[in-house]
Amino acid sequence: MNTHQLFRRSRTRLALWYAGVMAVILSLSGFSLYRALVQSHWVAMEREIESIAGTLHDSLEPMLPAGEDPTAVLRRILPELCLAGQPCNVNPTLIQRHTTGISDRTLYAIRLFNHQGKLLAFSPNLPPQRFQMLQAESWQTVQSVNGLRYRQFTTILHSAGANHPAGTTSAHPSWGYLQIGRMLEPLDAETRRIQWTFAVGLPLALGLVVASSWWLSGLAMQPIYQSYQQQQQFTANAAHELRSPLASLLATVEATLRVPQSSPQEIQTMLHTVERQGRRLSHLISDLLLLTSLEQNSSPKPFGYCCLNDLISDLTEEFLELAAITNLHLTHQIPDRELYVLGNESQLYRLVSNLIANAIHYTPDGGDVLVSLTARDRTAIITVKDTGIGIAPAAQNRIFERFYRVDSDRSRKTGGTGLGLAIVQAIAQKHQAQVKVESQVDQGSVFIVEMAMTSLGA
Repeated sequence: MNTHQLFRRSRTRLALWYAGVMAVILSLSGFSLYRALVQSHWVAMEREIESIAGTLHDSLEPMLPAGEDPTAVLRRILPELCLAGQPCNVNPTLIQRHTTGISDRTLYAIRLFNHQGKLLAFSPNLPPQRFQMLQAESWQTVQSVNGLRYRQFTTILHSAGANHPAGTTSAHPSWGYLQIGRMLEPLDAETRRIQWTFAVGLPLALGLVVASSWWLSGLAMQPIYQSYQQQQQFTANAAHELRSPLASLLATVEATLRVPQSSPQEIQTMLHTVERQGRRLSHLISDLLLLTSLEQNSSPKPFGYCCLNDLISDLTEEFLELAAITNLHLTHQIPDRELYVLGNESQLYRLVSNLIANAIHYTPDGGDVLVSLTARDRTAIITVKDTGIGIAPAAQNRIFERFYRVDSDRSRKTGGTGLGLAIVQAIAQKHQAQVKVESQVDQGSVFIVEMAMTSLGA
């Protein structure tokens, strides 16, 4: 399986997992929202029924004398209701003028029972055939002969004579029962609209989730793919860099074996070549191992206080001989006050030494290299300035890449591995420092390292 197929399969799996998880979350959220909406409509409807029942209850109780014929009383109080056992001829204008408080009488139905549970009167929109008997529950859901469902509420009615005078008894303190029912068709229609909304909206949302998951998985895989490509490029570069000294070593050894023993001077020259190539190979392997340990943060040594003044002084003194050989003027400037940072001293030593070595290698004979240390606020600034060949603007973004060389021929002659600035960048990142470069072609370069000072140095 090639690389593109591997990453495409990984992207597809990531997108499917993301879409699946989001589908479950959206489904559960949609179901919960649907249940909450339906429940809120249901509770609002029951409160409305209770409110209307309370209004009718308070209006009817004072008008219900205990000793009068209920039929005559109901005909006088509620002329729009049909009386049980009598023809139901209702004038609609009476219903419209009645002050029962029901705004839309097509939605509501009223039934009245006596204290024995016998039906006395009912709304004309609720035929009594299926509702002759009183149900004891306060709330019921009933269905009429034409299939309409009602949610009804039952409350007790007390007449004006419910509080019997002293000396009289009554086994039935209530006058009867009032039932208010509301048609559920509008609520059912609203519920169906909500269901249709979710039935259409949820697939659309899932489609958008699938599309966005594919896009997001691509974004998530992009840095991994780039890192993989960089790793492949690094492997190819490392193999090339290792192959060159190895090939040179083998060629030199083969040539040495063919030289007659009578030519010790020629053999000595070839052995020096083998040694030089071996050292170059050893340096390359050491740099690769150092980069690996920096990236994996495998250094067991904890950070400690490092005096940058001593570090700059020691490195300048160490590179004086190399600068003298190449006829360079190497100097340093450090403040009187000691500046301390928290870090790994050997790694910081390697960081500054790589910058100084680069400055010397890329500066022609007779040039100058200046290493300075300054402080600004709570930041220590190390500057390595040279008068060398400089770096083109297009190359300044690549100089910290592994095995990248501004001048390949010169780097190989001076024994460079192409990993010096990559190591500088890795050490700086580990110490949360910043490395910047300012350079112009044929006018030199300035490398600036900024690090946070510790309280000991501040």
